[in-house]
Amino acid sequence: MTRLSVNINKIATLRNSRGGNNPNLIKVAQDCERFGAQGITVHPRPDERHIRYQDVYDLKQIVTTEFNIEGNPKESKFVDLVLATQPDQVTLVPDALNQLTSDHGWDTIQEQAYLQDIIKVFKQAGIRVSIFVDPNEAMIQAAATTGTDRIELYTESFAHLFSMGEKEKAIAPYKTAAALAQQLGLGINAGHDLDRSNLAFLMAHIPYVDEVSIGHALISDSLYLGLENTIQLYLRALQKG
Repeated sequence: MTRLSVNINKIATLRNSRGGNNPNLIKVAQDCERFGAQGITVHPRPDERHIRYQDVYDLKQIVTTEFNIEGNPKESKFVDLVLATQPDQVTLVPDALNQLTSDHGWDTIQEQAYLQDIIKVFKQAGIRVSIFVDPNEAMIQAAATTGTDRIELYTESFAHLFSMGEKEKAIAPYKTAAALAQQLGLGINAGHDLDRSNLAFLMAHIPYVDEVSIGHALISDSLYLGLENTIQLYLRALQKG
């Protein structure tokens, strides 16, 4: 069964836009779990423009499902944060400083030695590791020798082609990449631009995905549909797939 992890970065963005604590990030995380989410994801960035580092410490105290922290391990402050808070999973993303949003996976060939070293740091602390990768067979193959437990397939290109009506073209490289990852013994997560319109199609073709992490679309949908209803709709899309 594929788990739904709700990325709550956008809740923090809204809170930060006015200062104070409205909406209350902690309550939203608790409500997401109460409404059926099977995980909470955050992606703190060095400028803390949405999730603040203190938020991560606070969330660690209350998350009862799976806690996933995303970020670039080349920022030493991020590494320290993850080791201090001990989430269930850390997802390593090669974001540049001040990058608006994640837009590519790791070059697991060029970064092989670095990834091996940093993944070992987290795994020695008992934290499951996932690394962000594009649906590229060479990158998947090299990911398998980094020591990572899982990969997270970067699904922006899938979502873009799907929205253009090119569904088979959209899914083809992901089916190949996921099959290879499974063959190599890697767990598979997926995320970026997944929404209610494309999620069931993705799951129908890659039913063995362990987890999807969804934030922007889910939070946007909730403005019209309500948070509880939206989470249930995404869970149904996973089941339908």
